[in-house]
Amino acid sequence: MKYIYLVRHCKAIGQEPRAPLTDEGIQQSKRLAEFFEEMSIQRIYSSPYIRAYDTVKPLSNILNIIINTDERLIERVLSTNELDDWLNKLHETYINIDLKYEGGESSREAMSRGVSVINEILSKAESNVVIVTHGALMSLILRYYNNDFGFEEWKKLSNPDVYRLEFNQIDNKEIKIERIWK
Repeated sequence: MKYIYLVRHCKAIGQEPRAPLTDEGIQQSKRLAEFFEEMSIQRIYSSPYIRAYDTVKPLSNILNIIINTDERLIERVLSTNELDDWLNKLHETYINIDLKYEGGESSREAMSRGVSVINEILSKAESNVVIVTHGALMSLILRYYNNDFGFEEWKKLSNPDVYRLEFNQIDNKEIKIERIWK
């Protein structure tokens, strides 16, 4: 089996790319490192955003594994315009995955870029991989593999959160998804 651990970053001060973790988020990142320490993690990927990178930095230090940053793991861009009713607009993009607002990307486009990272990982030898990303993108990746994962499930994600994607290595088509962060 191949295990990909999809991680939503720890609590952060803001949403911009350079937003750091809060003090609580720093403590959460240390607990995440302890959580993963005995899982034989072989490779780590992260969004280049500071809050995602810093979420996995303690694990990287403990395991002495470099963090591979990948632009495809950045948060989903809903729009480049400020949307007063952004939550309703976001909800609409889970109903119509091709809906796209000015300067943003559709759910299908974001999903595709996130899943492309997973497809690359599936073609490599490592069987235990951690990916750190952001809530909206994480929910869309999960939706790709389980169409029932939608807006309401996105709202229930915690900071941090961890889902294990278990792939059958014979064909990578059989997949089991389980939330393992409590």
